[in-house]
Amino acid sequence: MKPQDSLSVQLAETLMKRYPHPDNYPFRSWCYPQGFLLQGFIRLYQDTGEACYRDYVLAFAQHHVSPQGALYRFQGNSMDDMMAGSILCWALQQTGEPRYRTACNAILASFSDYPRNRCGGFLHSRRGLSGQMWVDGVFMGGMFLLGYAQYVDDTAGCTEEVIRQLDYIFQCCHKQGGLLYHAWSEDPQTVWANPETGCSSDVWSEGLGWYALILTELVRQLPQTHPAYLRMRQRLTMLLDSLCTLQGSDGLWYQVVDKPRGEDNWTDTSGSAMFTYALAETARLFPEKDTAYRKAAENAMKGLRRRAVRNEKGFIDILHACDGLCVQKSYEDYVHYPQRVNAKEAVAAVLWAAETMERESLSSPHK
Repeated sequence: MKPQDSLSVQLAETLMKRYPHPDNYPFRSWCYPQGFLLQGFIRLYQDTGEACYRDYVLAFAQHHVSPQGALYRFQGNSMDDMMAGSILCWALQQTGEPRYRTACNAILASFSDYPRNRCGGFLHSRRGLSGQMWVDGVFMGGMFLLGYAQYVDDTAGCTEEVIRQLDYIFQCCHKQGGLLYHAWSEDPQTVWANPETGCSSDVWSEGLGWYALILTELVRQLPQTHPAYLRMRQRLTMLLDSLCTLQGSDGLWYQVVDKPRGEDNWTDTSGSAMFTYALAETARLFPEKDTAYRKAAENAMKGLRRRAVRNEKGFIDILHACDGLCVQKSYEDYVHYPQRVNAKEAVAAVLWAAETMERESLSSPHK
């Protein structure tokens, strides 16, 4: 496959035309969707060496950090707010500009008084979500913390915090076979929480996808000699082994992952793309898993390609995903939540999945 024929390149071209400035990517300035999307562009730049991808990412960083290191739009009021900070960690590594170190340190400082539940897990938000810990938030905060450890300072305890958060969410939300419920709350007034367990009603595809991504990124980054390495590796492979048994006939996974025969259940593009990335990356890490995980990832990628269609303007649209779904009260609410063309999470997730599946054909000998 020629690079120009790859879905990742074509999708990136569509995105740069639709959103000439990355800060205009939905849904508001400085939030997790830009961080998630731009991490895909970072991976494309690492594969190809094409300056346009690097420039696109750095345009976001430059827009949000003043020459003195002051942050524009960052508030630190939710885990969602932390995710975009991962882009600044990479910008520091790329440019060496001190302003990005100052900005990253300011984001890290916001974790120091961030509210936690009684287990030690970060609440999803400082306001309005009393006692609630979501799997989404473990990814959002974890991506910044791993970026800080990788590019800024690996002695600041950030990796250890990610491990703790993954332990907390597993202890509170694990259902079976590595599958996690969407969220857990210690507040008995939370309307979606099971009164006995505190868990939400179901294993939601995209929520489990966030968990699969951050667990994959941690295992990739963690030294094999680390005391938590085997535990995290085992949880990752347990999850992916389960996903291999739950894959739909179209190669994708259902909105409620472990109820494929449930009434009105449907295969979700966003979570499926996240699982595809996790499977492909983990196949590279562990040769004994390569055959099974790569087969599942390849089947999933075929399904994802069918969900990526060109519209009348020549742009790629991503179909069959929800946009901005929060924790729901029931199975029925999850499966009947409206689908939207170009849901912001799904578009970025497909970029991640396409990049990892096309990496060998994208790699430039001149990068």
